Amino acid sequence: MSASKNKIHPHKYSMWIAMASITMMFIGFTSAYVVKRAQANWLSFNLPGIFWVSTAVILTSSLTIHLALRQFKARNMSSYKQLITLTALLGIAFAVCQIIGFTDMKNHGLALDTTVSASFIYVIVGAHILHVLGGVVVLVIMFARAYRTRIRTYSPVPIEVAATYWHFVDGLWIYLLIFFSLAR
Repeated sequence: MSASKNKIHPHKYSMWIAMASITMMFIGFTSAYVVKRAQANWLSFNLPGIFWVSTAVILTSSLTIHLALRQFKARNMSSYKQLITLTALLGIAFAVCQIIGFTDMKNHGLALDTTVSASFIYVIVGAHILHVLGGVVVLVIMFARAYRTRIRTYSPVPIEVAATYWHFVDGLWIYLLIFFSLAR
C-alpha cells in the first residue's frame, strides 16, 4: 500500500484537532460544574422536558446527515439535497428547542443570574448551541452548493468532515444531557 493512502486528509485532520479542543473545553466546563456543585448554595433542579425533545431532534439529524453522506457517495444528488436540507432544518430545530428550554427555566425563576447552578446550565448549553449553529452554517453552505446548477467536484471530503463534526456535536449533547441528569 502506498504512503499516500495512509495519510489523513488535512481537512479531516484539522477537524479532529478542533473536536479535541472542543472536548477539552467541555471537560473543563463540566469539571467546574462538579467542583461548584459541592458548595452549600447549590440549587438542584430538573432540566426542562424540551431538552429531551431536542435530543430526539439531534439524534434524527445525525441519522439524516449519515444518509446524506451515503447518497452523496452514490451520486444520488436528489436524495442528498433533501437529506442535507433536512439535517440543516433539524439543527435549527434543535437550537430552537434549547431556547425554549432556557425560556422555561427563566419562567420557573431560574434565570442566568439567579443561581450558580442555573448559570452553569446556561453557559454550557449555550456554548453547545453555538457549536451546533456553527455546524448549521456549514450545512447551509453545503445546501447552497448542492443546489448549484454546475457541480465542480464530487469529492466526498467536505460532507465527510461535516458529518464527523455533526456526529460529534450530537455525541457531545448526549454527554451533557446525561451529565446534567446525573450531576444535579
